Amino acid sequence: MSMRIIGDLTGAPTLLVMLPGAEMSAEEFRANGFLDGDGSIDGIDRIAVETGVECYLDEVSVARLHEQVIAPAHTRGPVRIWLVGISLGGMGALLYAQAHPDRIAGVILLAPFIGSRGLIAEVERAGGLRHWRALDVSTAERRLLAWLGAAEGLPDMHLGFGIEDRFAAAHRLLAALLPAERVVTAPGGHDWPTWRVLWQELQRRWVTP
Repeated sequence: MSMRIIGDLTGAPTLLVMLPGAEMSAEEFRANGFLDGDGSIDGIDRIAVETGVECYLDEVSVARLHEQVIAPAHTRGPVRIWLVGISLGGMGALLYAQAHPDRIAGVILLAPFIGSRGLIAEVERAGGLRHWRALDVSTAERRLLAWLGAAEGLPDMHLGFGIEDRFAAAHRLLAALLPAERVVTAPGGHDWPTWRVLWQELQRRWVTP
């Protein structure tokens, strides 16, 4: 199954690959200004990839993203690739970073879904990701959180979330792993108006390598 790709490739030295969340389409990145820019001028190509929510949950997206997007991008020439994931797309970005850390420069996460409420509450009770012990790693969510908590081999990460977001408890767990300058918050919930504000600030802080 081929992934649908929105956006243009000019051969710029930096590529942003954007992953949508549940019930979202790649086209929404364009509609909300995330693909604005000209790679031939600013040195950053921006594309959004249609993955399908079921692909994140069974980790199929990692293989498809690698085979259809990331590996071909590297064959075209030297490029630094950043994954931008919103909501469940954030989990997709982290799952890829976990599997192929040498193929990307880092991840930019907007309100990422990283685990069910019950699992997040379990991690909170343990005192955070650094203290949680994943005795059961039977799901992608648990394996992902165990990897994040291990503090070894993590990608360069930038995080943004709304302080009223329904998944904010999980975001705070992730924020605790990062330097303060790589975390951006704003009033708002789990929606595009909030993400647009966060994206503007994340772009301002994010320095292209």
